[in-house]
Amino acid sequence: MTRPSGRTPDQMRSVSFERGVSKHAEGSCLVKFGDTHVLCPASLEERVPPWMRNSGRGWVTAEYGMLPRSTGDRMRREASSGKQGGRTLEIQRLIGRSMRAAVDLEALGERQITIDCDVIQADGGTRTASITGGWIALHDCLEWMHSRQMASKTRVLKEHVAAVSCGVYQGTPVTDLDYAEDSQAETDANFVMTGSGGIIEIQGTGEGAPFSRAEFDALFAKAEAAIAQLIDLQKQAIGA
Repeated sequence: MTRPSGRTPDQMRSVSFERGVSKHAEGSCLVKFGDTHVLCPASLEERVPPWMRNSGRGWVTAEYGMLPRSTGDRMRREASSGKQGGRTLEIQRLIGRSMRAAVDLEALGERQITIDCDVIQADGGTRTASITGGWIALHDCLEWMHSRQMASKTRVLKEHVAAVSCGVYQGTPVTDLDYAEDSQAETDANFVMTGSGGIIEIQGTGEGAPFSRAEFDALFAKAEAAIAQLIDLQKQAIGA
């Protein structure tokens, strides 16, 4: 089996994080997984959703969107249709859950941090790139707060969080699917994990046929190794 990109089964695409790309956001990151590029600003607000008022706890949430020419054909902005699609809602909820798993909401106080994940260019794995780069933006937002004595970053931020896709392509388990593989994979799974090895979420689908426990175990092992690499890259990016 030869992957379309020429990568080995365990090899991820080139991954990079560029911090501080937004002049106005409290934290921001441009994350690249190969040809998938996502801009992730983090915005702080001195308020929480109405249902959380007077709870003494903060909130971390996310919004996700794909820009019109992030893919081969121009797609309409969802705002022009008056509503977000089901895929968009599902992905942004996943990103929000993943970010909250990293945070002590009581230590944050009654404030809200929103991570906006805008896909500039898509080549598979946009949700996993959004989560991995979104964590960098969240970290920098909390660093901004810490420098102003608004909250202790070390108390609020509990864990590193990263995500990767793995799948079965032409009968072989592979790491970090690009679009060419994702569109043809027999099995596709997204793994979100913490720096300590905890599982936040796993999304797995057999495309046309069920997959076996042995195949799942192989994908999980690849995901663990890849996420460990991603967290090392996060640490390098933030100078930890």
